[in-house]
Amino acid sequence: MDLTQGTQQEKRARSKKMMLWFGIGSLIMSFAGLVSAFIVSSKQRLNEDWLVNYELPNAFLISLILILLSSLTFILGKKALKQNNMQMVTLWLLVTLGLGVAFVYSQFAGFSEIIATGYNFTGPTSNITMSYIYIIAVLHIAHVIAGLICIIVVIYNHFKQKYNSNNMLGFELAANFWHFVDMLWLVLFLFLYFFRYII
Repeated sequence: MDLTQGTQQEKRARSKKMMLWFGIGSLIMSFAGLVSAFIVSSKQRLNEDWLVNYELPNAFLISLILILLSSLTFILGKKALKQNNMQMVTLWLLVTLGLGVAFVYSQFAGFSEIIATGYNFTGPTSNITMSYIYIIAVLHIAHVIAGLICIIVVIYNHFKQKYNSNNMLGFELAANFWHFVDMLWLVLFLFLYFFRYII
């Protein structure tokens, strides 16, 4: 496909989508580096201070369900926008925002569960395994917060009637980023959950 073809609006849309995918690619590499460090540390410290039978907080599972549901509601919002059903777009966007906020809350509840088991992020009660889990979760939360800001901007623009079935670029960019952070948490959660059984 010739990227120089099309109207100025089409070329601008393609470039914005491409920039988003480049950004997502760099984020994937960053989290892949963290996961690699987690694996290497587990091998190097297996007989020292690495927790073999660590438990993930129950709140992390709840947060996984919440964020996957939020992807579904964003999809429903996009479907409603394609049908120009603005009332349902509003509903699904607000539900997505609420689920995203609930995700962040449940993550912090998970940190409280970890602390309750006796492991803090730093200090004499810290542990390298749990410190890695803290770092991975906190970095992911930071990206979820960025996604929530995007959703708030989309909601604002929606109320300003900037989107319709023929003009969905901002909506689609925010949705793609949100789906990425959702799938990222699914992958990270499954990795952290099952890794303890293979070391």
